[in-house]
Amino acid sequence: MSVAATTSGALPAPSEQGSTLLNRLIVRPELGSALGALVVFAFFSIITDKFLSPLGVATWLDDASTLGIMAVAVALLMIGGEFDLSAGVMTASTSLVTALLAVHAGWNVWLALLASLLFALAVGALNGWVVMRTGLPSFIVTLGTFLALQGLNLGVTRLVTGTVQVSGIRSAPGYSSAGWVFAATTNLGDARIQASVVWWIVVTLLAALLLVRTRFGNWIFAVGGALPSARAVGVPAVRTKILLFMGTAFAGWIVGSCNILRFASVQANQGVGLEFQYIIAAVVGGCLLTGGFGSVVGAAIGALIFGMARQGIVFARWDSDWFMLFLGILLLSAVLVNNAFKKRAERVRR
Repeated sequence: MSVAATTSGALPAPSEQGSTLLNRLIVRPELGSALGALVVFAFFSIITDKFLSPLGVATWLDDASTLGIMAVAVALLMIGGEFDLSAGVMTASTSLVTALLAVHAGWNVWLALLASLLFALAVGALNGWVVMRTGLPSFIVTLGTFLALQGLNLGVTRLVTGTVQVSGIRSAPGYSSAGWVFAATTNLGDARIQASVVWWIVVTLLAALLLVRTRFGNWIFAVGGALPSARAVGVPAVRTKILLFMGTAFAGWIVGSCNILRFASVQANQGVGLEFQYIIAAVVGGCLLTGGFGSVVGAAIGALIFGMARQGIVFARWDSDWFMLFLGILLLSAVLVNNAFKKRAERVRR
């Protein structure tokens, strides 16, 4: 299109309009996950009647919600160029801190929640500080945190309770109001929508605004794309990455709070292994393993794909082992698609 056409306000030719629209879509990291979600939705809608029933929709939204909360925070961290392998076990650690303080120490549930939040933020800040201070890969640092938290969860829980489970929080003071915030259900016809679904939507919206509408969002892309260059132009890289690690810990606290107040019990080994699902959901949503590129909306859609596929397999009465095959194919496909989209987006932006 000529400069004259642009400045005169003339409309581009139809072919040029289509090309412009295509280019705008291509540069969106969440495009692949959105297309994948449509395919999964259509497939299970056709092969099983329960998938689109109110109860079915509520079930796969519930399944995706806690995964989605964590996937959004993990996506921000991955865009910033780092990983957090302690994210899964953090959900159990915060649940255990809340439950132990409320049930065995007699604390008000709200005070116990505050203590578990401070614990989570301290661990997240420590992860970020060690990564930036030592220059070690975050994969190694958070793997160490994962093992340490897993050991603490098992050891402290067994020491206090004699078992590896804590229960009985419903009788603690403050449970009713805290339960309303983190574990309430809303009836929409025959569907029961869990509070975690609302938290998932709120966290996704806030994270999306943070990433694309604020200076801090620009810093995230900068430190993930080229850390030396970001430092050279004055980006506070240390502060940015520490806050990102604290963000995944905060998301772990939200999920842990939803779980303990909803189910009223927690196992010391809960959450182990889920960190890989968070990473896969973020990758499916458009995040690159190399950092500097991705979308939190895409990560939320990636979690939705998980929920639809996992519950769709159940509704179709297939063996649940097929879900792991689905995850493997999904991860490999997402990496290939994301790399292709990133290269196309770079060409469009030149």
